[in-house]
Order: sequence, then structure tokens, then C-alpha cells
Amino acid sequence: MELSEFDFDLPPELIAQRPPERRDAARMLVMDRKSGATEDRNFRDLPDLLRGDELVVLNNTRVLPARLFGRREGVRSQKVGESNPARDEHLKSSIEVLLVRQIEPDLWETLVRPGRKIPVGERIIFGEGELEARVEDRGGYGLRLLRFASRGSFAEAIARLGHIPLPPYIKRADEPADRERYQTVYARQGNAVAAPTAGLHFTPEILDLMRKRGIEIAEITLDVGLGTFEPVRTERLEDHKIHAESYEISEATAQAIVNAKKEGRPILAVGTTVVRALEDAAEKAVTRRELIAPGAVDAEIFIYPGKPIRIVNQMLTNFHLPRSSLLALVAAFAGREEILQAYGHAVEQEYRFYSYGDCMLIR
Repeated sequence: MELSEFDFDLPPELIAQRPPERRDAARMLVMDRKSGATEDRNFRDLPDLLRGDELVVLNNTRVLPARLFGRREGVRSQKVGESNPARDEHLKSSIEVLLVRQIEPDLWETLVRPGRKIPVGERIIFGEGELEARVEDRGGYGLRLLRFASRGSFAEAIARLGHIPLPPYIKRADEPADRERYQTVYARQGNAVAAPTAGLHFTPEILDLMRKRGIEIAEITLDVGLGTFEPVRTERLEDHKIHAESYEISEATAQAIVNAKKEGRPILAVGTTVVRALEDAAEKAVTRRELIAPGAVDAEIFIYPGKPIRIVNQMLTNFHLPRSSLLALVAAFAGREEILQAYGHAVEQEYRFYSYGDCMLIR
């Protein structure tokens, strides 16, 4: 398939720059994937729109403050108390590091900018030297393998020095409020560098309403990484090499999925990250003639139209970028023409797009 088949026009003013005042205040476009029919609703309607016997699967990963600003070894750090203009100039001349994927406890795959200035062997210093990194290897498109060393706890250093890695289409710096709002209320573990954004709409009250209706809730962990926001650089969609992402499916969640399938109950995936983890686990289980494989592995699957969907029956998802792997995944689930028609309706009705935007329920 040609990448151009997944394009659509989106006015830039519809790209949400901030979250709504309340998590559950988003609008929700409900789509019937058999007919393609759509209905305008609100996210708060979700518990009442479900049958009441679904298995809802959430991604409980936590977002790291994964964006770091450092300097090359030998360059002085900014002094405490310098003015904002000095700070801004310092950030412009600094080395930006985005943690992408943990390989070992102290070894990370990262995106480094400007990458061309950072050769193998270079040291990058963060803060007042309490954290530093050595470039171990380099890859394409700014990827670098960095080995970190810290005076104390690495996690504490990242928590203090790091910034929330807001996507590039949010045209502002991260703010203190983003540490809470760019995180789901059920985030518990993991090292994600982007939020599983379909889950940002949930509140404890919504989850309680779902449980009271008899809806079963299970969790997986997929550490959202470069595969989520890396652009497709090939004209043929099938030629795109998607980045691997680590995930873990517990025995309990795998059994809940098996039970739901046996009982004919729908499985609702909250977000494309859940779809990717479940469908990757199902693909890995095919050779063993099992439904789904529990465990901690890497998701390598690339889902686009023509790929089978084995596990998921329904999906809650935000609206995605044109010409992206995530839009291809949603199109594989609901049909390319049907999804583009639904997106056209969302644009006409001025839905808010992307991470802090509105959502779709596809069933």
C-alpha cells in the first residue's frame, strides 16, 4: 500500500495543545466498524455504551521525564539564578537527549540532537555532573546508544533533571502540570517515553462505574517508545521497519483474554499500544497453537490493512497523525476508507486531535 493512501487534511488549530480541564471531558466519536456509521458522544458516556460483559485491557505503563538537556564534557553548566534569557540561550546550545528504550539498567537507546556533533566516545554531562552519559554506539536518524552513570540513584536524577517528552506537535515547553496530566490515573510501572494517550481520559470514577456494570478490567505494560512517533519514511507502507517496544502480559491477563474469547465476550483495547501488545503476543503464540503468549518480550509486529486481528474486538483510541503507522493500525482494525471518512467527520465537527485531544470508540 502507498503511504499517500493514509493522508488527510487537518487544520493545525485542531491539534490540542493542552489537556481539557477535566480528564473525562473529551468528546468521543463512536464508530460502528461493520457499517462505518458514526455518532457524536462524550467520553463520560463510555460505561453506558458498553454491553456490560466486556474485558477492557489497559496499558499501565508510566511515562518517564525522558527529555534531558546536557552539555558536552568541558562546557560549563548554567549557574543557578541566571535570567530566563540566559536559560533559554543555554537550552538552545545544549545537547538534547530523549530516552527511547532501556537495554540494560544503565544502557539506553536514545535520540540525540544535534546528533552529528556527538561521536562515539563523547561524554555528555547533565545538571551539575550528578548524571553523565558516554556514547557507546550510533545509529541512523540521530539514534545513539548511551551508557549512564550517576552519583546516586539514576531514577532520582531523571526525576529531577528530566522533562516530560511532549510530542513535537505540541508547540510549547512542558509545564509542571504535564507531569500529572500526561500520565494515566492507573500508571504503575515501566519506562515509557510517550503516554498511552487513549487512557488519559479515564478517571477513578469512570473505572468504578465500569466495574459496577460488571465490566472486567485487565492490564498489560507496554513501554511506549520510538515506534509510536517515528515517521514512516518509505513510500510503500510495507517497507517501513517499525521500532520494537518492550511489553509484558501477565499470566492472569492472558487467562482473562482466553476466558473472554471462550465466553464470546468482547475484548476492548484501550489504545493502539494495547492492540500492538495483544496482537504481537497472539502472533507469537500461533506456532504453539495457543491463543496468546504471556511473558515479557519485544513487540515487533507492524499492523496495517491486510494483517489479521486475532484478539481485539473493540478499540478506544485518540486521533492520529496523517501518514503514520498508528493510523495504519487503526485502518487495519476498521477499514481504511471507513476510518478516513470518520476522520473527515471529526475535522468537520472540530474534534481535538492527537495526544491531548478527543477520542474514538470503534466497535
